[in-house]
Amino acid sequence: MPLVQISMREGRTTEQKRQLVRLVTEAMVEAAGARRERVTVVIHELPAENWATGGLLLADEPLQC
Repeated sequence: MPLVQISMREGRTTEQKRQLVRLVTEAMVEAAGARRERVTVVIHELPAENWATGGLLLADEPLQC
């Protein structure tokens, strides 16, 4: 059973996450030969103040999708 875990900054809409899950599932089916009903996708949303890149908190920058 493939398990795909996605960590991203919180702030996306439910519709954006719905599309992300659909596309990731499709990619696993096409690229890895996984059975659609066996693909599990987990989204971990993190507050911007709990994530940093290049020594800067994401909270100090606007959301860039």
